Amino acid sequence: MIHVVGHTAIDHISRVVALPQKNASTTISDRTIMFGGGAANIAAGVARLGGKVTLLSAVGSDFAGSEYERWLEGQGVVLQLYRVPDRHTPTAFMFTDPAGDQVTFFEWGASDIFRISDPPALPFVHMATADPVYNVKVAEKAGFASFDPGQDLHRYTAEQLQDVISRISLLFANQHEVDLMCRLLRCTREELIAEVPMAVFTMGAHGSTLYAGGAEHHIPALPVRLADPTGAGDAYRAGFLSAYAQGCDPLVCCRIGTVTASFVVEVPGCQTNLPDHPMMKARYQNYFGRLDEHVREH
Repeated sequence: MIHVVGHTAIDHISRVVALPQKNASTTISDRTIMFGGGAANIAAGVARLGGKVTLLSAVGSDFAGSEYERWLEGQGVVLQLYRVPDRHTPTAFMFTDPAGDQVTFFEWGASDIFRISDPPALPFVHMATADPVYNVKVAEKAGFASFDPGQDLHRYTAEQLQDVISRISLLFANQHEVDLMCRLLRCTREELIAEVPMAVFTMGAHGSTLYAGGAEHHIPALPVRLADPTGAGDAYRAGFLSAYAQGCDPLVCCRIGTVTASFVVEVPGCQTNLPDHPMMKARYQNYFGRLDEHVREH
């Protein structure tokens, strides 16, 4: 069982003609409301690939009986929720320009309860975007733990970030997050990589890099049509974690993450086009060769 900790959110995704400068405005050319939240995206992705997954998250009074709740349960996600009756389910407002650059405004809402809550001890956990105090507690109690700071990185103190980094088995981050972590921890990229047993850094259309066992491996992105980059990183983590829990080699896990993410970017929305396992496997084998030849021995 994979446990995923962090936000469940409603995403308001807008395409704009350009991201505005300070004190300026821009034109929204398209807007949609989608299911989102880093943890929920990852949990849904794992479930779609056939993995067993529990989502430990916080929601408001607007969630019970909602289409979103029915969707997650229908995918097989086990919901372990803090239900906060007087708050909204977290909501993200995302704006993407024609170049794929994006800014996000996030209402925490019910997720504020994380700060005053005590997590269970989890044997295999991924910490997505969530409260730093809570994630430190999760990391302290966890067996295998992976972590991606996401867009909540600005909420961490250097001490909190170091507490999490020192306890995890796997670090996920994009290039912007790597730079922020290095500035916060006052370390180099190489020193950050050396802090963890394994790291995966994603670079959008430039692919991703795996750092494990003193080696570095580059995984290219797949040449697919980009409709919306939102949720690509979460899909990558879903693919990687579902494969890792099944005993796949980390490099194969990165390739599976890459393939999973390639489906998500083809359609707007983080959970709209998540692949099931046969879909993922067919595309994997088109680009990387046979999949079942790479499962490692236990």
